[in-house]
Amino acid sequence: MTKTKGYKVLVAALAFVLVLMLLSACSEDNNSGSNTNQGAEKNNASSVGNTAEELTLFIDAPWYPVKEWKGPITEKITEKTGIKLKVTVATDDKQLPLMIASGDLPDLVFTYGNVSRLSDSKLSYPWNELIEKYAPDFKIDKTRIAIHTMDDGNFYTIRNAFATQEEWAANKYALGNNGNPGIAVREDILKQLGNPPIKTLDDFVNVLGMVKDKYPDMVPLIMDKEWIEQYFLMQFGVDATFGSPWFEQGGKVDFFIRHQKMKDYFKFMNKLYRSGYIMAENFAHANDKIDDQYATSGRAFAHMYTVSVADSDNAVVKREGGAFTFKMLPTSLSSDAKIISGGVGFAGTFITKKNKNPEKSIKLLQYLATDEGKKLTMFGIEGEHWTWNEEGYPNLKYDPNNGQFVESNGIKWWYLYNDGITEGLWSYVPGTMTTQSLMEIKKITKYKPELGLIQAGPDSKERTMRTKIDEMIKNEKVKVYLAKSEEEAMANYENMVKNAEQLGLQKLVEWANETYQKRKDLFK
Repeated sequence: MTKTKGYKVLVAALAFVLVLMLLSACSEDNNSGSNTNQGAEKNNASSVGNTAEELTLFIDAPWYPVKEWKGPITEKITEKTGIKLKVTVATDDKQLPLMIASGDLPDLVFTYGNVSRLSDSKLSYPWNELIEKYAPDFKIDKTRIAIHTMDDGNFYTIRNAFATQEEWAANKYALGNNGNPGIAVREDILKQLGNPPIKTLDDFVNVLGMVKDKYPDMVPLIMDKEWIEQYFLMQFGVDATFGSPWFEQGGKVDFFIRHQKMKDYFKFMNKLYRSGYIMAENFAHANDKIDDQYATSGRAFAHMYTVSVADSDNAVVKREGGAFTFKMLPTSLSSDAKIISGGVGFAGTFITKKNKNPEKSIKLLQYLATDEGKKLTMFGIEGEHWTWNEEGYPNLKYDPNNGQFVESNGIKWWYLYNDGITEGLWSYVPGTMTTQSLMEIKKITKYKPELGLIQAGPDSKERTMRTKIDEMIKNEKVKVYLAKSEEEAMANYENMVKNAEQLGLQKLVEWANETYQKRKDLFK
């Protein structure tokens, strides 16, 4: 064969291959609408991800466990909304206020501590205006709108994790969330002590004494630095601090440190310290992981955190090859135990005035507010992560206390819009100690969101007064806990109340009562 002839044959062959490739591509395009196999779905999701608009999101929570927009849940949200998020998690609680002061805000902010501050037309777009303009079919119930409507007549967010008393009552499998207190104890140590009963606070204290005597190198009770107070406040019936520092008595509200049971609570905590059952350094832990390490490494008998503490500790112990397990204490160790929840939700998403695309942003939140969106963010992908039980709750195909699995898949933590019922259903896993504890919690909980509406504006004199009082209490109450005698503890407590009153507590209480009388009418 001549060189010329060979060259012509080669050209013809290449042309034939090129025609086949073009025909194949056309065939794929023509069939793309009906191709539903898994590979096609992945290619489509990847294509959407590549063309999706990227918006910036600041999460105002230094402890937040997920820090990147990745995993199957985020991929599905991007597929449904055409939005992906570039995420920044706060380094501390001062970062967002500094960003606000400098005007250096991202497209979206997710916060629980700066809701009032960001509910400002100079900083954020009112949701009601964006809904009217871009998403008129985005329907939000009147109670949630009333809770979040500011003095200017606008609402700038809707917090997640909220539900009304009626909604809780109508959904028996919705059990609240992990934001409820609990204590877990070592089962093997209890057995070695002869399985003494723990049905009352006195029983528990007696067992802590037994642990201290028999295991002097073990810490009887280790406490999460963010959950030092809630479990025992619940036992003494201090019906405040669960979503609100206010309590109601005889139609009037007052600040929690003046609750009639606070003295009993502080005496109890001080006695735990003086007896050597809790450590002074526990009040100065650098982060909320230190207590976990004490518990899961076998250096502590009891671990105080939330209702999931036993299940989550057991998962870590098993993963690390440990040979012991924890079990939950009963929710109620006292006939006075109760919770008055003044919660109006946990955290809310704000569309800032720096936002590049307010239309897509409000439509993102509209999708997350749908039944599909709420279940996707809270449960995972239907069929893959869960199926629906006809009784009215999800059958999860994973352990919700397995933090590694939950976080790596992006389950739960992208609840930029959700509600207490959906989150509460995620907590219903028959047979787990978390579920049992939440069922007990629900029995002693009464919801009064009107207490949670006693909120001062970000630049108001009441907010300044409250901030000074809170900071003082934060510093002074440690002196009550660590007093060398009960008499010293009570003197320190009285001094703390006196300091609060000198900082304007009575004026703050008077303002709170005026606000409460106005706000509680929203729930009639």
